[in-house]
Amino acid sequence: MSALVLISSNKLLIYFSILFFSGIINTLLLLSYCSFMIVLKSKCLPFLIALVLTGCATSPPKNPENLCEIFREHRSWYFAAKDASERWGVPIHVPMSMMYQESSFKSDALPPRDYLLGFIPWGRVSTAYGYSQAKTMTWDDYIKETDNTGADRDDFDDAIDFMSWFIYKTQKINRVSKWDAYSQYLNYHEGWGGFKRKSYKKKQWLVKVARKVDSRAKRYSGQLKTCNADLNSSWLWRLFFG
Repeated sequence: MSALVLISSNKLLIYFSILFFSGIINTLLLLSYCSFMIVLKSKCLPFLIALVLTGCATSPPKNPENLCEIFREHRSWYFAAKDASERWGVPIHVPMSMMYQESSFKSDALPPRDYLLGFIPWGRVSTAYGYSQAKTMTWDDYIKETDNTGADRDDFDDAIDFMSWFIYKTQKINRVSKWDAYSQYLNYHEGWGGFKRKSYKKKQWLVKVARKVDSRAKRYSGQLKTCNADLNSSWLWRLFFG
């Protein structure tokens, strides 16, 4: 009789032990799940995602006033600009000076906000986005004409190719020299039709900006001549990373 009681007691002990440890494991799993859900639903998640994306994004050059320093810091940019130059017959310093003006070399640059009644946020003043501040419609035309499907406005290689394509088209449509940064920028800002109508003459601020772009382009051109050979000598870097 006592033996049977002992056996039953042992079974009960094992049973409760199993329940006890199972409870601990389930509790830990539940806590882990709850912790994950708290992070998922909290304000921390957007911050973490933004932190990761920021780490992956290419930062603007530290010295945007010097084209040699820009290309030394972002060596792949030089080869992308050179490829676009060879493809469209456009001098590197012209689209680079225009890009600096448009986005300050920020990959996710956006135009200013538009406001309803002067104080209610109402979207953006245009669909421009990215390095080149290309508008959606013009970007779509570029993709159709070049068959560059998958091109992104926040990708430098695509943006510099787009701007070089636009400069090439401007020369064909409005007979503006590819080396004329002043008139090229006016075309870029006003569009080919706007330039033909000379809409920029009513915008003195735009004329001043175009002169600023032209001045920078000339400075970039002189700078590039001093480092072009050095940048081209990096063939081994381009072989593996270009």
